[in-house]
Amino acid sequence: MGVTTYKALKVADVRPTQLVAISGVGGLGHLAVQYAKIAGATVAAIDVTDDKLALARELGADILIDARKEDPAEVLKQHGGAHAAIALAVNDQAFASVYGGLRRGGRLVTVALPAGGAIQVPIFDTVLNGTSVIGSIVGTRQDLAEVFQLHAAGRTKVIYETRPLDTVNDSIADVLDGRIKARIVFEM
Repeated sequence: MGVTTYKALKVADVRPTQLVAISGVGGLGHLAVQYAKIAGATVAAIDVTDDKLALARELGADILIDARKEDPAEVLKQHGGAHAAIALAVNDQAFASVYGGLRRGGRLVTVALPAGGAIQVPIFDTVLNGTSVIGSIVGTRQDLAEVFQLHAAGRTKVIYETRPLDTVNDSIADVLDGRIKARIVFEM
């Protein structure tokens, strides 16, 4: 459905032509790429798997950043820095790198919940650059209605694969190991 990332982009106050970094192109991230494109943003998709980067390209991402090979912060800075970054990758380093790629006045919107539960924010840079770190969780009924309207209008698509319910344990392992392109739907 994607109301979580839809709300995150609203919280980030994404505007047309702004550079938006989507860190983590999976179940939530593949929808965030689409919503950011609908908002008119230039989208930088960041991930560590070829399949998810290819999916981001298919869905309209303008810049692909392979965090295994490139420093996302440096790539974002080469493009002027992100106006907003949506942190969906459950990894402390991913949070730090997208924060480092913000431009002056940029906004990091945290959605993912890493196991450690803490990120370090450099106070000096935050104050001098006027950057913000904002949390975002789920969305309102109005946000949900808007998401349904976008889906009904055919402006977005949910990427998923179906599996039998008895594969749930293997499926969870596949999700945790990053082997799932986006989402899994279980058949009863």
